[in-house]
Amino acid sequence: METAWTAEELAFRDEVRAFLGEALTPELRAAGRSMTSVYAHPDVSLPWQRILHAKGWVAPAWPVEYGGCGWSAAKRSIFAEELSLAGAPPLSPMGLGMCGPVLIGHGTAAQKARFLPPMLSAEDFWCQGYSEPGSGSDLASLQMSARADGDDFICNGHKIWTTHANFANWIFCLVRTSQEAIRQRGITFILIDMKTPGVEVRPIVSLSGEHIQNEIFFTDVRVPRENVVGEVGDGWTVAKYLMQFERGGGSSAPGFKARLSRIRAMTAAKSCQPYLPRPMPL
Repeated sequence: METAWTAEELAFRDEVRAFLGEALTPELRAAGRSMTSVYAHPDVSLPWQRILHAKGWVAPAWPVEYGGCGWSAAKRSIFAEELSLAGAPPLSPMGLGMCGPVLIGHGTAAQKARFLPPMLSAEDFWCQGYSEPGSGSDLASLQMSARADGDDFICNGHKIWTTHANFANWIFCLVRTSQEAIRQRGITFILIDMKTPGVEVRPIVSLSGEHIQNEIFFTDVRVPRENVVGEVGDGWTVAKYLMQFERGGGSSAPGFKARLSRIRAMTAAKSCQPYLPRPMPL
């Protein structure tokens, strides 16, 4: 199905194409087209994020008052498709696509003022602390504890399969602040500075030799109570809110469409090459 854009939307598409033609270096394009992971390496994604931030285009779906673009769904779709067609590397979604929307929807005014600006500018790089060795798809069984101690929580536990934790300086975590009969209760959504004493990151190297995933050990990590997002014990509600952004809040279909077009073009070009059978071994 072909989309009929308005004259204004077509003008916007031309503006995006012109910007990408100037801003995307050959190195960034090559990195975007040769990715082997869902996530671009921070050495690539962070410089590109800074370029988009300087342009004011780093958070298309965020409200304008928090540094977003305030674009219509049509403009976000056009932007996503043009990024893919141009070979732009994707930005890390953990901050801009997950924690940012959660803070906008559930954070305090102080949390928004503290965390959103450096999240946009790429001064802060985020990772997600959900999975544990015994809690993957059954996330409600998580056991990383956070014990109240005055104005702080003291966190102990183990997170695993944490993407780019070796680069992140902040992590948003689900922790257990109480044991309840219904496991989804007693879970709290909290933000932890990765430089806090007691945080240890260990690499998980894949069979390909790539280091993308990590495990994190928390030993008596002291976290201010003010870093709790939402209510203590109601982190499951915050996590469900985040899911709508993690699993479908972005404009992914235009990018898939652009990649499919490239695959078709490569397939057509390859089919035009003469078939030369390999000689059989004697």
